[in-house]
Amino acid sequence: MSGQENLAGKVAIVGGSSEGIGYGIARRLAGDGADIALVARRAEKLEAAAKRIRDETGRKVFIVAADIRKADDCARIIAAPIAHFGRLDILVNNDGAPPLGDLMSFDDEAWDKAWQQNFMSVVRLTRDAIPAMRKAGGGRIVNIAALSVLQPMPKFGLSVATWAGVIGYAKTLSLEVAAENITVNTICPGRFATGRLAKVFGTGGEEAEQMRERLKSEIPVGRIGDVSEIAAVVAMLVSEAGGYITGTTMHVDGGRRANLL
Repeated sequence: MSGQENLAGKVAIVGGSSEGIGYGIARRLAGDGADIALVARRAEKLEAAAKRIRDETGRKVFIVAADIRKADDCARIIAAPIAHFGRLDILVNNDGAPPLGDLMSFDDEAWDKAWQQNFMSVVRLTRDAIPAMRKAGGGRIVNIAALSVLQPMPKFGLSVATWAGVIGYAKTLSLEVAAENITVNTICPGRFATGRLAKVFGTGGEEAEQMRERLKSEIPVGRIGDVSEIAAVVAMLVSEAGGYITGTTMHVDGGRRANLL
């Protein structure tokens, strides 16, 4: 696998990277020359993902089995790869998403779990990562949210509310660290071919192929996105070519977002 960006000598931490979008991002960054720390909850899935990336790219891959909803785990997610590799250049904040449901159905515990998962994890991981990025002479932070935060949908309220906070946090932080060669951007993916797609949209006994055709019909380019397309955007943002892009919130969605901005 040959990458298009030169990330040789860089170290990246990628959340939620045992599968799906996170795995696709980690695989691409390794293909572009970076050494990678994979983060997810289940060690066995991380080991399998790490082996595939090592075999394909020849890069060094380290794993951290952790729960980003826990403050102590967030500290370890940053500290362990820095101790292992000796530096940190790239942080990709990515994980799953809170449960779907009507906003009025969620109690304080559900809101707290969503807040810890989507918002406080970004705050904690970023806060611990920036000192190492300063030491390295700069860095790149990319947050992965979802299109629903820009174009809210019923049942997605936990994600919309908490990721909206991430967008505000990221924009403010980008202004505060820009002079230190640290960029902060947020990507809001539309519909991509991952295991979560069927889980979220395959309702009402709808067959998988019927579900996919229905979703494709709602996307202007006429297809569901491939994970490699999100990974390519991240690879550009974390490379030298992305050094003048910071404080942005971009949607990668096949044209589905129906707003001017």
